[in-house]
Amino acid sequence: MEKISIEKINEVYVKVHSEKNVAYELNDYFTFRVPGFQFMPAYRNKIWDGNIRLFSITNGHIYSGLLPYIEKYAKDSDWKIEYTNFPPACLEGRTVSDIHSYVKNLNLPFEIRDYQMNAVEYGIIYQRCLIVSPTASGKSLIIYCILRFLLDFIQEKVLIIVPTTSLVEQLYSDFIDYSKQNDWNTEEYCHRIYAGHAKETDKRVIISTWQSVYRLQKKFFEPFGAVFGDEAHFFKAKSLTTLMTKLTNCAYRFGSTGTLDGTETHQLVLEGLFGSVYRATTTKELMEQKHISTLDIECIVLQYADEIKKEVIKCKYAEELDFLVGYKKRNEFITDLSLNLKGNTLILYNYVEKHGRPLNDMMKTKLENTKRKVFFVYGGTATEAREHIRFVAEKEKDAIIIASYGTFSTGINIRNLHNIIFASPFKSKIRNLQSIGRGLRLGDEKTKAKLFDISDNLSWKQKKNYTINHFLSRVETYNNESFDYIIRNINI
Repeated sequence: MEKISIEKINEVYVKVHSEKNVAYELNDYFTFRVPGFQFMPAYRNKIWDGNIRLFSITNGHIYSGLLPYIEKYAKDSDWKIEYTNFPPACLEGRTVSDIHSYVKNLNLPFEIRDYQMNAVEYGIIYQRCLIVSPTASGKSLIIYCILRFLLDFIQEKVLIIVPTTSLVEQLYSDFIDYSKQNDWNTEEYCHRIYAGHAKETDKRVIISTWQSVYRLQKKFFEPFGAVFGDEAHFFKAKSLTTLMTKLTNCAYRFGSTGTLDGTETHQLVLEGLFGSVYRATTTKELMEQKHISTLDIECIVLQYADEIKKEVIKCKYAEELDFLVGYKKRNEFITDLSLNLKGNTLILYNYVEKHGRPLNDMMKTKLENTKRKVFFVYGGTATEAREHIRFVAEKEKDAIIIASYGTFSTGINIRNLHNIIFASPFKSKIRNLQSIGRGLRLGDEKTKAKLFDISDNLSWKQKKNYTINHFLSRVETYNNESFDYIIRNINI
């Protein structure tokens, strides 16, 4: 029987001590091809072989969060494991009853849902986890409850990382709402970091964009004993893994996301950084329990004239996109569609100058003599302005928001949103589900949302164009999520 020894190095890595043959087996087990590796410059330039290796055969290091995978592999291989340097954690021994009592005493302004309480329990008891729960399921409340518990039982600071400045402000605002009926002062405990805000503070909780802190020296991260990564699907970027590996003293690690991108490599990196996946609930369950809006999806496939198809099918991917976002008839169709919809409408686009501004200009021209409000949002829109738009949209009944995917597809809460239009082509499963989530929150007079997924059939003979294949990928996601949808073909 082979024997391995697992030594805790810090809160990021464990070290596997073993014979060489075992190390080679683990190296093979934790080596994965990156999807699309063959198109990446590093691979083409023969600098990189297209693999991610999560186990270092040189020093035996591997992310601590992958320990359950090592244990399973060892069990399947009939290896014996010994553990060294694993001190007991200070939250060990806390029971479900303790956690229930604590959350009840928070005196939240509304009743916490069962799946939220279960996620809080799991997080506190296991100390590390990657919580997968769809948009509008209340992940910020889960974060708040775990955070409050930690602050009472650990001495260190807590870092909360989010992808955008809007989410910094939104999470801060949510904490204020959750604390209205108890004596916890959000301003006293929480400091926000993004452009223009000081990075040094004595406050125990820091809410920051990852862009604001990932380049900081390791000394900045030493006081933190816990970290939350909200919208953790963004944490596959090299800069974010660099940030997480600087948090060597963080015993408590909690990621939260609405979806994973379906690749094993992505999930294993996130589990390595945070902990094992915990699935709190699903979109279908939330709809059945009437916690979120029901969703109707209308897939509109625009059909083009043969002479256009013959030309565009010769194009490279970027050229096809340039044609689509610049095609006047297509933009007029999107504009007219949004003007004929009832309720507040969110139009999501990819390119600011090529697509967002032309749509905004076209919309304002058509609404020149009306009182209907149109908001244009992109990366350069100030955080305060985005928050104002979000606030105003909650009060409106027929506003139109033209926003880039990067600013409004992830995390932003607008309860009073009735329609979403996908104006730009894309393939990403994460972007798809996150964007859909913008319309699923219940409003005062809203129980149903509608998504218009616009795609373009420029296929000629047996060759499909790039973006119609992206559309087929989105349809596969709708099928996997059990969403109701119809497909309509419209000549343009």
